[in-house]
Amino acid sequence: MSGKRRLSIARLERGGKRYEIIVDVEKAWLYKNGEKLNVREIMEGEFIYYDANRGLKASESELKKVFGTDNIYSVAEIILKQGELLLTTEQRRELIEQKKRQIIELISRNAVDPRTNAPIPAKRIELALEEARVSIDPFKPAELQVPDVIKALRMTLPMKIMKAIMAVYIPAAYVGKAYHAVSKMGKVLRENYRSDGSLDLEIEVPAGLQSSIVEKVASLTKGSGDVKLIRMEPV
Repeated sequence: MSGKRRLSIARLERGGKRYEIIVDVEKAWLYKNGEKLNVREIMEGEFIYYDANRGLKASESELKKVFGTDNIYSVAEIILKQGELLLTTEQRRELIEQKKRQIIELISRNAVDPRTNAPIPAKRIELALEEARVSIDPFKPAELQVPDVIKALRMTLPMKIMKAIMAVYIPAAYVGKAYHAVSKMGKVLRENYRSDGSLDLEIEVPAGLQSSIVEKVASLTKGSGDVKLIRMEPV
């Protein structure tokens, strides 16, 4: 999916005629549900249509008569707020798949097996989702769906939502590039520079990122850094 715009049509019937705009479908849905977005980010092109599929454009005089303004973006806001957003079956399926991937990633980053405290692989979470037949909302933010998804998954996939407190040692020669990269992976709780310029960090990361931070430090320090788990804590 990689950030590609998924386009659809927002439509409003007014004065016995139909008015349409071409929109980024997910942004349009967020806008309709109260998120503050610039309508220019949502629209594809700068036209109001009678029929977008056939490219039949509404005239400025017609817009002025029906909407009280010939400003394209003001009319587009009215269509978005009051009209309907059209989705093809394929668009809906793709949006659901995209949202499912986001949810799986969030869970795999934060969940551990309660018996071993080991991260739960994304594939295992995906299989459990299919088995539990969890319903995914294609437009609701993934972060808001995670609690309900976890509740449904726990019937077949025991898990704990945990964070890991890690101790990281970075040799002086690598502090410059390694600190920035490592600090982006979690929340730095403590940092201490040794007299030789090397750095000790205590960092809080999602439980599922334990192996990732070990690999990152090893890569950035050519194997001379060190990472240890201090403790696990519930979120």
